[in-house]
Amino acid sequence: RARRAGPPDGGWGWMIVAGCFLVTICTRAVTRCISIFFVEFQTYFGQDYARTAWIHSIVDCATMLCAPLGSLISNHVSCQVGIMLGGLLASSGLILSSFATSLEHLYLSLGVLTGLGFALCYSPAIAMVGKYFNKRKALAYGIAMSGSGIGTFILAPVVQLLIEQFSWRGALLILGGFVLNLCVCGALMRPIALKEDHKTAPEFLEHDYVPEAQKRDLKRMFICSPLIKAWSHESLCYCSWKEYDFLLMPGFMVLAVSVLFMAYGCSPLFVYLVPYALSVGVNHHQAAFLMSILGVIDIIGNVTFGWLTDRRCLKKHRHFCYLFAVGMDGLCCLFLPVLQNFPLLVPFSFTFGYFDGAYVTLIPVVTADVVGTSSLSSALGVVYFLHAIPYLVSPPVAGWLVDTTGSYTASFLLCGFSMIFSSTLLCFARLAKKIKRTRLRSLTNDTGTKQHIWTNGAIAYSVTAELDQKDVEFLAVDTNSYSNR
Repeated sequence: RARRAGPPDGGWGWMIVAGCFLVTICTRAVTRCISIFFVEFQTYFGQDYARTAWIHSIVDCATMLCAPLGSLISNHVSCQVGIMLGGLLASSGLILSSFATSLEHLYLSLGVLTGLGFALCYSPAIAMVGKYFNKRKALAYGIAMSGSGIGTFILAPVVQLLIEQFSWRGALLILGGFVLNLCVCGALMRPIALKEDHKTAPEFLEHDYVPEAQKRDLKRMFICSPLIKAWSHESLCYCSWKEYDFLLMPGFMVLAVSVLFMAYGCSPLFVYLVPYALSVGVNHHQAAFLMSILGVIDIIGNVTFGWLTDRRCLKKHRHFCYLFAVGMDGLCCLFLPVLQNFPLLVPFSFTFGYFDGAYVTLIPVVTADVVGTSSLSSALGVVYFLHAIPYLVSPPVAGWLVDTTGSYTASFLLCGFSMIFSSTLLCFARLAKKIKRTRLRSLTNDTGTKQHIWTNGAIAYSVTAELDQKDVEFLAVDTNSYSNR
């Protein structure tokens, strides 16, 4: 198949967006709606907050922990196969959960099995959108990721109604059938080959570590079957390293650390919003409606932030838009303990939902800006993998604080400060990078410069500056070969 010079920014790409939209409904929206089962599970099994919260934690943790596995299957087998397999596993987990006789049973079926199925679907579907779009990438992601909000808006009251009509067992059984739609989503994910993607086998075989005789044989095998990558051990190791070399990029490392704190802060809110509302006297339907509000406003955040950050004035400031949205969600969590009736909780759902949709949309966009499109699938796998441990521990820790203190205040404050720290950390890192660039620009402007043109068109300067009465030769480089001008 011929490789495209760049993403098509349309055409079948909109079907990819539609498929990713349905994937986010069937994965993230269903995961959020598990919190509606929280009180039912707690009452039926007679357990405390902390033990019951492990169900939601394990679902989220398994989804993010196994995200690299989803990326691996997508990269080396097929995105379509990975998503279809994930749909079958997730549906099986929900159906088996409807027969649960203990919390431990739910930990395995609803937590591990369903979470693993979601993992095989989520990151590959998101990465596919990035491969089909460039100029309108943020808008495409905004539409695709809005499935989480739309799904929550629709499913929250529907799940509550299903629980009332068929009990929690019947509701899980019906959700299991609904999640089978992931197999349909997988069928839409038509692969695309871009020139900037990872090098093909013949290109790798040009390296010196492959003998000439072996090059001819391996090239012949590669041409006969593109699925057979019969490379030498050194070539295979080189390929694997190039696929994950972004891990050593300073920008990605800072983003990864900030994601850890952000993930810790955002997870408990979706678990405890409904129980908290019930604890302050809100009835069951109003509590479920709060999740619906959060979901529908999440959609607005997805689409509007996606559209706005595609504009020329904001495109260069996507990182700051992302950290602003995370910081605002942190502030919302800090104010939540003083909101103790339904009229006050409604504005909270509006605000938190909007900025949640904003930063969720920008996670893949910011990741692509840091690592590039060719490494996006692998990078997203790592980013979502980093969500795993915070998603696993934060709801039980929040539940333990509720059991210990008899109040939700400490739990929500910890969430808020965690998200604000995540935003602040990324902000300082971006400011430090900007200051470094400013000093470099000032140095080149205030001293004699000799301009060079690289073979790829980039410009570098050989700068001689006088610092402390010493001549310092400063050379800014991008590549290994250049020509003087």
